Amino acid sequence: MEFAFFIGGALSLTAFPMLARILYERGLENSPLGRLTLVAASMDDVAAWCFLAVLSAVHAGSGPMSALQSILLAGVFAAVMLFGVARLLRPIGARVAQTKSLTLSQMYIVAFVVLGAGWFTDRIGIYSVFGGFIAGLAMPRDAAFREALHGRMMDFVSVFLLPIFFAFSGLNTKLGGIAGATMLLAFATLLIAGFVGKYVGCGLAMRATGFSWGESWAVGGLMNARGLMILIFINIGLSQQIISQDVFSILVLVAVVTTAGAVPLYRLALPPKAEGRLMPRASDTSASDHDDPTGPREMATDGAS
Repeated sequence: MEFAFFIGGALSLTAFPMLARILYERGLENSPLGRLTLVAASMDDVAAWCFLAVLSAVHAGSGPMSALQSILLAGVFAAVMLFGVARLLRPIGARVAQTKSLTLSQMYIVAFVVLGAGWFTDRIGIYSVFGGFIAGLAMPRDAAFREALHGRMMDFVSVFLLPIFFAFSGLNTKLGGIAGATMLLAFATLLIAGFVGKYVGCGLAMRATGFSWGESWAVGGLMNARGLMILIFINIGLSQQIISQDVFSILVLVAVVTTAGAVPLYRLALPPKAEGRLMPRASDTSASDHDDPTGPREMATDGAS
């Protein structure tokens, strides 16, 4: 049962950072389609990570009471972080908004909160990623704070941490183990289930809210991008022995295929002419573009993540 729930949670994920970047680089993040898609993807990922926290507690617990205790502690932890720690961090956000930079002492506080949150959730029987995720939700929401933190951490994360993570994922991927007919059938089944669930499900939901068929299928294609999110998710499942190495390898292939197809499906459903009609008027976005420190937009590449 835990295995089935885990597979469902993994296939439900969307690579929110990739989705947001694609919409931003196409100028659609402030359009009705873009806003609705971003909200749906964020709620999707939040639900999936909360679900994984519960599943991890149930899997790691020595019994129902132990799992219930971990879940209750996680709920208390989330409440303290979102309503207590978040309030304490607001002055840092306000200060960064004024200075447009993050000092070393402020960076130390942020790192302490994130690492402490990860340590606590690991101690109560829920994977440490959940603690980091909740810590991120508790951080100040100011754009200036986000950009300053991004500037401080992105080089280290991109140059050091991400290559290690991808190398680790590659070492755990054994393609030879899925060469048999049974495993290939399992791969095809999961690929079809993951694709149909996102593409058809999201497409029909968008159509039901009044969007055109082209717009609806475009969103369905984008929501199929699972990217880094599913890799983190399934690495946790492998480390906790919820899934086997062969299943891990299958899910890696599913992630690669569905993510690679996201932008082509979007372009097929929404040609440039139709896409141009969705872009908000310049007067609606001029203020946000003026404040954006990243400068002029460039068109996205298919490999954005």
